Amino acid sequence: MAQLAMRSLLLFLLLLSPFVVSAGVVKLNSSSPLFGIELPPFNTAVADTGCDSKLVAAEEVEDEPKQPARMSPSLKLYMSHRAAADAAVGRTRKDSFLESAKKDAVRIETIHRRAALAGGDRSPASSPRRALLERLVATVESGVAVGSGEHLMEVYVGTPPRRFPMIMDTGSDLNWLQCAPCRACFEQRGPVFDPAASSSYRNVTCGDQRCGLVAPPEAPRACRRPGKDPCPYYYWYGDQSNTTGDLALESFTVNLTAPGVSRRVDGVVFGCGHWNRGLFHGAAGLLGLGRGPLSFASQLRAVYGHAFSYCLVDHGSDATSKIVFGEDTALLAHPQLSYTAFAPPAAGTSADTFYYVKLKGVLVGGETLNITSDTWDVAKDGSGGTIIDSGTTLSYFAQPAYQVIRQAFIDRMSKVYPLIPDFPVLSPCYNVSGVERPEVPEFSLLFADGAVWDFQAENYFIQLPDGIMCLAVLGTPRSAMSIIGNFQQQNFHVLYDLQNNRLGFAPRRCAEV
Repeated sequence: MAQLAMRSLLLFLLLLSPFVVSAGVVKLNSSSPLFGIELPPFNTAVADTGCDSKLVAAEEVEDEPKQPARMSPSLKLYMSHRAAADAAVGRTRKDSFLESAKKDAVRIETIHRRAALAGGDRSPASSPRRALLERLVATVESGVAVGSGEHLMEVYVGTPPRRFPMIMDTGSDLNWLQCAPCRACFEQRGPVFDPAASSSYRNVTCGDQRCGLVAPPEAPRACRRPGKDPCPYYYWYGDQSNTTGDLALESFTVNLTAPGVSRRVDGVVFGCGHWNRGLFHGAAGLLGLGRGPLSFASQLRAVYGHAFSYCLVDHGSDATSKIVFGEDTALLAHPQLSYTAFAPPAAGTSADTFYYVKLKGVLVGGETLNITSDTWDVAKDGSGGTIIDSGTTLSYFAQPAYQVIRQAFIDRMSKVYPLIPDFPVLSPCYNVSGVERPEVPEFSLLFADGAVWDFQAENYFIQLPDGIMCLAVLGTPRSAMSIIGNFQQQNFHVLYDLQNNRLGFAPRRCAEV
């Protein structure tokens, strides 16, 4: 009965509803049809006098005439994980994962709702005011999902640059920060961003083409002076969270993995939010890595190429995770690097921020499970399908698939591990007290193009205190999509190769990358 009650709580929650080795400045190309959406292949050297002081620009370095554009070397950055903060305040591993499951539940419902809205299931109460803007509204909401983003990048914003922790999220497009004057804001660590204190801050005007990529407030201001008036934006989230402010341009500076070195990128499009509501748990905002034109990854493509990758360390590890913009030579030379093609969303939908992959089946203990093929399909209304997402913690499968996966583990697990009934949220769970390395069946994902992703036990079983071990997979309603979460991605170097429209993955000890 307790297990049934917890599952009912989870369903109720469902319904409620973060650069390389040399410092430099990258400037935007004014000849681009959408100025600021992509960056040009030239750099400007800078002298870095410290992350909290002014960056001094040196002479601009121009390419020789008629030479082909050259990409900058790749950028490797550090990321931190929320689990370290949890440990600092005394939260146990069990508490952290159960809380993550609750936040995931809201995130999944948000993703599903926005995918459905993009596919035509739009109601007057929740649809944005301008139809051409629905794509970005959908993608931004799905990416934030009220604090489920688990990995943070420290980004320095403005001139002089000030530090802000931002959620790294492959499930959203828009970069945004809480901004002063903060009319209504959630609690964050440190002060909010103050545009008046930055000499490089510029508003995007309401007549700018980029203003057409964001939704206006419910009571939009008239654009009386297209070249001067700011561009207001409004984002509504599935749990009534929202962010409202002005679309703007600013310099973003990031610390590189080389000691004492940083890189500044000028003219990044971001949302300066003055009214913000939601459970973002101390983060100052969000850094979007989705496929849309406003994401941080998209705005860096002309400089670093159409690829980025990350390598996530174990949850709770003291080591730092890494994210790389551009090609990582060690990853490309990895003998176990595998690829699967990205799958498009349903025809006629606009849920193209998400990184869809096409699953064909699931293997447990080396055997392909009996799951019907239509379980993995994207429906005409935009629901269903499978995405890979850095902001969802656990992995979730459509309910029919989850029931088969769960039962397969129960049937194949050794009977020497007592099953723990009525454990909250996670199932099955086992008592493995005194067992140094419990043996579990192998787990793999089979993709439609033949690629196979084999996981280590640490990617799909969670070791909790008191000798408890649980399957780190949960189910979603049949209408919802399946999601490969960040727990299952840990200690894999995951590559988003947008030039060749494919996802790459290779096993690596991410603490050593």
